[in-house]
Amino acid sequence: MERAPRAPRARRPRSVPALLTAALLAVPGITALSSAARAADADIAANGGFESGLTGWTCTAGTTVNSPVHSGTSALQATPAGSDNAQCAQTVTVQPNAQYTLTGYVRGSYVYLGANGTGTTDVSTWTQSAPDWQKLTTTFTTGATTTKVTIYTHGWYGTGTYYADDISLVGPGGSGTGQPPAAPTGLRATAVTSSSVTLSWSAVTGATSYTVYRDGTKSQTVSGTSATVTGLSASTAYGFQVTATNAAGESAKSAVVTATTGAGTGGGSAGLPTHALVGYLHASFANGSGYTRLADVPDSWDVVDLAFGEPTSPTSGDIRFNRCPVTECPNVESDADFKAAIKAKQAAGKKVLISIGGQNGQVQLTTTAARDTFVSSVSNIIDTYGLDGLDIDFEGHSLSLDTSDTDFRNPTTPAIVNLISALKALKAKYGSKFVLSMAPETFFVQMGYQYYGTGKWGGQDPRCGAYLPVIHALRDDLTLLHVQDYNSGPIMGLDNQYHSMGGADFHIAMTDMLLTGFPVAGDPNNVFPPLRPDQVAIGMPASTNAGNGYVAPSEVTKTLDCLTKKTNCGSYATHGTWPALRGLMTWSVNWDRYANWEFRRTFDAYFG
Repeated sequence: MERAPRAPRARRPRSVPALLTAALLAVPGITALSSAARAADADIAANGGFESGLTGWTCTAGTTVNSPVHSGTSALQATPAGSDNAQCAQTVTVQPNAQYTLTGYVRGSYVYLGANGTGTTDVSTWTQSAPDWQKLTTTFTTGATTTKVTIYTHGWYGTGTYYADDISLVGPGGSGTGQPPAAPTGLRATAVTSSSVTLSWSAVTGATSYTVYRDGTKSQTVSGTSATVTGLSASTAYGFQVTATNAAGESAKSAVVTATTGAGTGGGSAGLPTHALVGYLHASFANGSGYTRLADVPDSWDVVDLAFGEPTSPTSGDIRFNRCPVTECPNVESDADFKAAIKAKQAAGKKVLISIGGQNGQVQLTTTAARDTFVSSVSNIIDTYGLDGLDIDFEGHSLSLDTSDTDFRNPTTPAIVNLISALKALKAKYGSKFVLSMAPETFFVQMGYQYYGTGKWGGQDPRCGAYLPVIHALRDDLTLLHVQDYNSGPIMGLDNQYHSMGGADFHIAMTDMLLTGFPVAGDPNNVFPPLRPDQVAIGMPASTNAGNGYVAPSEVTKTLDCLTKKTNCGSYATHGTWPALRGLMTWSVNWDRYANWEFRRTFDAYFG
């Protein structure tokens, strides 16, 4: 559990007597100011009302909103996450030996307003709780050689969203501050690959640097008039803008230039159609949905995952696939007919995989012996039935992170290191046509935006984000990732708002995180890179009986419209448009048949 929020020593508000003393001591300084100096005082903070978005501010997390606002039409909204306190700051040019008053209106829990680099005593003020707009004010005097001061607002770790508006810094402007430069013109894309876009623009008189924005978010700052934005998803449209900066501040943004990345070749689609329908087939058990023979699965299903291969014990690594017995599934086909149905599906261009794990199949490869047994036993299943590949559906306690394992790019937990090694070995054995897919729960993937493992202070669930190192290590070998967007609690999206199951927004927000990438545990220096859209399918329950989080066909259509066309979107704003999104996955084929094939028919109607 996160520690209770506590103000840091340097930013703890002073007591009432201390404030009175400070005010009394300040009186001589105030009266000593000449009338000319007072007349020169002005609000020198740039865009303090956030009417121009975040222009002039540098924010670790934050966006502008139209409600609530203190005045005007916009305000800052920011949410601390993980080790980030959601600070927004700007550097202002000031005069030495001058007095300044910093004021702002805030609302939320634990909101701070302050100034650093004053050359004397850095100051801050804060409120523990502001259910409505509350004015914060502090003053400072600059040092004898101080020409720049950084003003800021931020929240506190683990607390909720805060808002800020009408931030002002009143005092004499710095000498020679001038005006920010004009907005750049002539922005164009000069080179495009599957993962990068190179931009160039015309030079701006007086500019000392330029900042590139990708879909409204700051990407990088450069000194010249060109930049290459990397780490992009293939077959994806991005909007770029650029600003110019000098000592007086940042210009307005240029016009938007849109560039669409190439299709890409990494990983490959392993023979899948452009848009694919994936479904799990209950092959080893029966439930209320009834048993469905593989030969009776309609041709709409491009990938059929046989559920499930399970271990003889959690740590053995010995995976067995036992087909449903006649006593449980009276209509089960023979082994010969089952194998013939697999060949028939493959002849029709379909893929049939063995899915390992599921709700009851806990797999923990804690030793290298278990790893080697996993490789050999899974190979035996694939060879026996002539399958196209493997799906990893590890749930429950199969994956968790050791306390010391904090970097998803370099995992050290044996169960995770051994799983990565095993999957790489299987991919190497069967070659480029081998289909590898994963079906983690949101807790193991998107929850990693807020928490990773046991956390900085310990006490968190060690399973948080535990799939991230596996996905990252296999991203060049991974055919499909279809996160289970069901049976999930609320998950925070990249808008720093919690999203819950039951509507298109949940699927849009969860998928956008995979295709945009995100800082793990809120650390901007530890970003999980985006996946290619052709690697991503959206996992949904086929019916109300299949799992929590069912959405009606109209919500499925809204989800696909927003992600592939950026139309029919709801409250969540995506960071791109992905027409190459691979498709949909559902639990399960059996439950879809039970519901008169509603899910399959929705997919067919949309993709044709």
